[in-house]
Amino acid sequence: MKILFVASEVTPFAKTGGLADVAGALPKTLKAHGHDVRIMMPFYSTVEKGGMAVRKGRKSASVVVGDTERKGFLRQASLGEIPVYLIENKEYFSREHLYGTADGDYPDNHLRFSFFCRCVLELLKKMDFRPDIIHCHDWQTALIPHLLRHERKDDPFFARTGVVFTIHNLAYQGLFPPETLTDMGLAPECFTMDGLEFYGKVNLMKAGIISADVVTTVSEAYCREIQTPEMGCGLHGVLQQRSEDLFGILNGVDYEEWNPAVDREIMKNYSHASLSGKMVDKVGLQRLMGLSTSPDVPLIGMVSRVVAQKGFDLVTELLPTFAAAPLQLVILGSGEERYVKALTSIKARNIAFASGFDNALAPKIYAGSDMFLMPSYFEPCGLGQLIAMRYGSVPVVRRTGGLADSVVDPRDGDKAAPNGFVFDEYTADALWATISRAMAAYEDRVLWKKLMRRGMSCDFSWNNSVNRYLELYRKTLARRGGEG
Repeated sequence: MKILFVASEVTPFAKTGGLADVAGALPKTLKAHGHDVRIMMPFYSTVEKGGMAVRKGRKSASVVVGDTERKGFLRQASLGEIPVYLIENKEYFSREHLYGTADGDYPDNHLRFSFFCRCVLELLKKMDFRPDIIHCHDWQTALIPHLLRHERKDDPFFARTGVVFTIHNLAYQGLFPPETLTDMGLAPECFTMDGLEFYGKVNLMKAGIISADVVTTVSEAYCREIQTPEMGCGLHGVLQQRSEDLFGILNGVDYEEWNPAVDREIMKNYSHASLSGKMVDKVGLQRLMGLSTSPDVPLIGMVSRVVAQKGFDLVTELLPTFAAAPLQLVILGSGEERYVKALTSIKARNIAFASGFDNALAPKIYAGSDMFLMPSYFEPCGLGQLIAMRYGSVPVVRRTGGLADSVVDPRDGDKAAPNGFVFDEYTADALWATISRAMAAYEDRVLWKKLMRRGMSCDFSWNNSVNRYLELYRKTLARRGGEG
């Protein structure tokens, strides 16, 4: 099967969140199953500055954006054996950030990503690469299914190409004023309730949902949640209409990248069979973060965007409680100023906050922490809890989205073997009660090691999810009259 992944960010080329991890890891697993997999993404200046090996290509495409014809030049790199095609346009993609600055999104994002989507389709024809499946990710690529269903519906080149569209986070929808419709070269008749109109704005996420052959999201629980008024971000009705073509598939973890037995970033390697090295990592993390080097004090880690979605209103409310408790708290992340300010200003010997994102520090926190905290208000999938379990750090999470699908509390009965601690009510009291339960369990070293090893033995690799994607790809092809 020929499969093209189209994403606005791909690890290790460019990353702001979990989308990049998926777009970098799932293709490798599909390739290992014998499929011809390729990736297309924008050529950001950050890719060039990051020292990635990128070659100039001979192909280019001209597309009209607004009233102006603009050119996209093809560059090529590799992700292992997978070709990665990068579309270059310096005006649109040679910027410091991917989507915007601290002051907000770039005002021309609709132009940037409509240009990207149109270039993808033009360049596929020039390359004579005819995918069986185009797998698009989030609103930045959502015009591709729309263009294929409408503008290119009679194009024989794409007649048997199926489109899968994955929602990674429904909260980010690509909303723009109605006048941007013509800037993107879209027909005025698209702006209806059954089309791209959404409360008086153009909604690009909606374009992907209504136009793709199949829609997926990144966990089964999140798939159910986004079809409700509470979690559907205004699109629950549209998603309900597509319920027969809507599927939740839990993301996986790239265990080649995240493995405490071989991770070069941590202080000492260890494994499910021999946990002794983890204590060395704990003491090393304590020293690194300026905490007292006590191996017996429970150490709670967080690696996260510091935003409301991730539960930081609860965390900051509880900071005085954390400061007074017999534990240590280490947080790495960046985000909303109000939370960063609260974390920076807290004066407590047992709390350490590292602002920003540090690729070298993150694995040290996974390896050195006893518990990993994710009190998210909503969490489409979450990779942090999956990585934490691999590193023997027991997750403490709220029951939502992918957290609900992957973490089992001892109180959940015989549903499955427990591997963490879960709370339901989104309150500081519920969070603290669950942390207290985890701390009590930590005192029983035999029980705690069972929890650690159970988490480490869970298989959240992409091998579990890839077969479900392949099944959906084949179903999509069968509808299109392809090989199926």
